[in-house]
Amino acid sequence: MTATYTFDVFSSLDGYGTAEGDWGGYWGKQGPELLAHRLAVYDQDQRMVFGANTYRVFREFLAANTEETFGDPWVTRMRHLPATVVSRTLRDPLDWPDATLASGDAVEVVARLKEESDVPLRSHGSLSMNRALMAAGLVDRVQVTIFPVITGRNGTNAVFAGAEDFDLELIESRTLDDHIQELTYRPTLHG
Repeated sequence: MTATYTFDVFSSLDGYGTAEGDWGGYWGKQGPELLAHRLAVYDQDQRMVFGANTYRVFREFLAANTEETFGDPWVTRMRHLPATVVSRTLRDPLDWPDATLASGDAVEVVARLKEESDVPLRSHGSLSMNRALMAAGLVDRVQVTIFPVITGRNGTNAVFAGAEDFDLELIESRTLDDHIQELTYRPTLHG
């Protein structure tokens, strides 16, 4: 039996993972229900999987903040989960409490992790890595949290730009704080 792999990503309605300008984190739309739900999701036993770029972004962001200044317990919990960082450029030691560096091709690394892990695998962000994993059929769930904004001028990091074509089976949905949608899909390569 293989471990389940979830690609977990935040997105604006128009498909951007981040935005420049004065939007701020969560596009300024987070509420207590979202934050409590995220903590519950990350309070479960699981292994995080990050690409090198996402690892660097999280490391820099978290180094600039403390738990007291950042204030999102789910992010603190994510940082303390066991993690695998897939990279050909990073070197040990990693500045992450329980991280393992896996050098090589992400498809091969994640295929091995799925076979060996006794807990589910989750990746938050790591867009290009997760698009490659989806194309290889290794992503079991795509969990998209859609914030009620359109960032046409300032949107950056288009979540699915360059991805293959997929059919999506909706397996779970919820509304958080009366305006944020969390949609969980089972992806199947189209065609």
